[in-house]
Amino acid sequence: MVTQQSSDASFSDLGLAPQLLDNLIRQGYASPTPIQKQSIPVVLQGTDVMGLAQTGTGKTAAFSLPILQHLMAKRGGPGPRCLVLAPTRELAIQIGDNVRLYGAGLGIRAHVIFGGVSANPQIDALRRGVDFLVATPGRLLDLMGQGAVSLSAVTHLVLDEADRMLDMGFIHDLKKILKHVPSKRQTLMFSATMSPAVQELAHGYLTRPVTVEVAKRATAASLVTQEVIHCDAKEKVSLLVDLVRSRQVERGIIFVRMKHRANRIVETLEKQGLPAAAFHSNKSQNARQRALDGFKTGEIRLLVATDIAARGIDVDDVSHVINFELPNEPESYVHRIGRTGRAGMSGHAISLCAAEERAYLVAIERLIQRRIPVSE
Repeated sequence: MVTQQSSDASFSDLGLAPQLLDNLIRQGYASPTPIQKQSIPVVLQGTDVMGLAQTGTGKTAAFSLPILQHLMAKRGGPGPRCLVLAPTRELAIQIGDNVRLYGAGLGIRAHVIFGGVSANPQIDALRRGVDFLVATPGRLLDLMGQGAVSLSAVTHLVLDEADRMLDMGFIHDLKKILKHVPSKRQTLMFSATMSPAVQELAHGYLTRPVTVEVAKRATAASLVTQEVIHCDAKEKVSLLVDLVRSRQVERGIIFVRMKHRANRIVETLEKQGLPAAAFHSNKSQNARQRALDGFKTGEIRLLVATDIAARGIDVDDVSHVINFELPNEPESYVHRIGRTGRAGMSGHAISLCAAEERAYLVAIERLIQRRIPVSE
C-alpha cells in the first residue's frame, strides 16, 4: 500500500472511529489527501456530497471510511445498507478490496458483483447477507430481476465515476436502479469532470449537496508533464516502439480507440521484446485480472487499453501514458492522463497526433485551457 500524500491534518482529526484509524495505520496511511480531508467530516454528518476530483486522489477512502463508521453504529438485516455503483468491473473490484482493508475486523460484510462471470457465487453471497455492496449497473439489474437482491434497506448510495457511467450509456440502468432505493438516504456522487449531464444527474438525485472540489474542473493532473508529437498515422507503431525505449517507459499505459488495434499493438510490442498485454472488454474477466496483476507486479511493462476498460486501472506508479490515438471525446483525455502522476508522484503523457486527429487535439486544448507542448 502506498502511503498517502501528507497534509496539515491527520485522520484522527476527522472524527473517525479508533478501529478505522488502526486499520489505516496498518495499511500505511499517514495523513488524508485533500478529497479525504474535505469529504469525510461532511459524510459523517449525513450530508449529501458532490465530489469533484481527478483519479488517484483517494476518493474511495473519502466515501467508504465514513460510511463504514455509520454502518458500525447499527447492525442491519440481510440486505445491503450501502450501495456503491461503479462503471467497470475493475473499478468495482478495486473499491471492494479497499473497503475490506478499511473495514477489517469490524464485522461488516462487503461484497462485489459484476458481469462477465457466473452469477451463482454472487447470488450465494447475497443470500448469506451483505452490508456494503459494490456493483456494476448491468449485473445489479440482472440480480434484482431474479429477486436475488433487494435495495429496500439502503441508507447510503454512492455513484462513483459518475461521468464515466454516463459516457458508457448507463443512465437508463441508473434510473431503473434508483427507483428501488429508498428516497430517505444519504447520496454521494464523485466525478472527475462536471459535464451538463453530470450536473443534471446530481440535481435529480442529491439533496442540498455540499460540493467538494480538489481540482479545477476538466483540467489535467497537475503532476503530469504533457507533450504531443505530430506524425503520419502509418508511422505510429514504429514511433511507439522508439518512444518506449528512448523515454525509458518503466510502466506505461497505451491508449487506443479500438479493441482489435490493441491486440495488434501488443503483438508488435511482444515481438520487439517489450512485455505487454491488451486490456479491453472483449477479454474475459480472468484474462483482464491476470493482465492487471502482471502490470502491478512489473511482469508486464505495458498495458494497451481502451478507454472504457482502463477506467478501473488503479496503479499508483504508472510512469507514462501514451495516447497512440487521441480520443474523440476531450474529457477522455483528462481521464487517460489521470492514470499517471498519482499519489504525489510525477508522470508523463505523450500523445501521437496524425493529421486527421488535429480537430481532437484542438478540442482537448480548449477543454484543459492550455496548449500542449509539441515535441519533435
